[in-house]
Amino acid sequence: MRETRIAQISIFEIYSSHDIGVQLKHLADLLDGQPQILSLIEKDLVNASLKPLGRTGLTVENVFRCLLLKQHLGVSYERLAFHLSDSMSYRSFARLAPNLSPKKSCLQSTIRQIKPETLEAVHNMLAADWLGKGNLSLAQLRIDSTVVKSNIAPPADSQILNDGVRVLSRLLARSREVTGIKMRFVDQRKASKSLAFQIFNAKNARKSVLYLDLLKLVNIVLKQIERGLLQVGAAGTCTASGQQWVNEVVHYRDIMLAVVDQTVRRVINGENVPSSEKVVSLFESHTDIIIKGFRDVQYGHKINLSTEKHGLITCLSIEKGNPSDRERFLPMLQAHQKILNKLPHSVVCDGGYASKDNVKNGRALGIQHVVFHKRVGISYLAMGVKKKTFERLRNFRAGIEGNISELKRAFGAGKATWKGHDGFKAFVWSSVISYNLVRMARMQSG
Repeated sequence: MRETRIAQISIFEIYSSHDIGVQLKHLADLLDGQPQILSLIEKDLVNASLKPLGRTGLTVENVFRCLLLKQHLGVSYERLAFHLSDSMSYRSFARLAPNLSPKKSCLQSTIRQIKPETLEAVHNMLAADWLGKGNLSLAQLRIDSTVVKSNIAPPADSQILNDGVRVLSRLLARSREVTGIKMRFVDQRKASKSLAFQIFNAKNARKSVLYLDLLKLVNIVLKQIERGLLQVGAAGTCTASGQQWVNEVVHYRDIMLAVVDQTVRRVINGENVPSSEKVVSLFESHTDIIIKGFRDVQYGHKINLSTEKHGLITCLSIEKGNPSDRERFLPMLQAHQKILNKLPHSVVCDGGYASKDNVKNGRALGIQHVVFHKRVGISYLAMGVKKKTFERLRNFRAGIEGNISELKRAFGAGKATWKGHDGFKAFVWSSVISYNLVRMARMQSG
């Protein structure tokens, strides 16, 4: 049974005198002062129904500290496993027992058990605690939005259709060993791959003809899938592995049906399919299409975040779809009231949040100054500031650009590499927690 932490800390913790080693020591001391983090995380990692027998493996504290190291270093699980076996500083920070050197599979399976909702709760708990101790200030707050990319290639209908043919055909090929039922099917993977390659390189005049051929293959595979599901259903009994196979088949079949529909509408019928209705990945189907202004199209999820004067992230929201910044201004303020039980004295935002209603609603909540980077016809009087105060807050807002850059560049939040929607959210929250803890450790160490 997994333990929460090692009861007796080793007297042989060794940190390098290098700046990184010193920072890790300060970060470890900061975490020692927040034992409530482990109480939140152990709910995901400790199965209370198990008897306290056998090897304990990694403790909850080990897992959380390994997660922080991974995000801070920006490394793969394999490279993290190497660092934990090689570096005394990293081993001391992770509080690993002398005989324990976790492999990459162990690190991946344990870290990914932590739910995104748990990590969000950890972030909110830390923010509230730091606000109470005076380490976090809401005198001035800046709000902005950015995009965290999904781990996908630039989408193309032909490639998504080919991915679907490949995955569904592979599931049919594995059906006998998983369900015990032999399914006869015609393998269309080679033909599908050839057509997808031809579409990628063809001129526009020929693409529609090739798409028709590819759609015929896809329909053949979908019919084979339906026949296979009927065979499994007719057999009656279904093992746990068989049910998992059925769930997987149904999941990818439903996505493929949506992709076929959008391909027919977009390529064959020449319709403009709304971005909210498009599927851009078979494997990361939660991915949204985000267009910010006149910049390049991005694939992932939009996030709204706020930082205070020290650069600490006070609140973050992972959005669904592509809502305008203007719509998210009030919910961001209300989130501060809910999480921190306090609103900022002054708030300054990017020009995309600007509207007279937002100024009115913000000041109605009791915020003294509600300022936007671009005034867009809003007077100084309406925002509750003089010109000098406006310019000072506008200059203060520029700091959030650096905060976002550090979050993406140094903590990996530019692209979420964990699979699935929950994996995406867990990755983002892990990056945010690591960013805040490292920044707080730097502040306290001077």
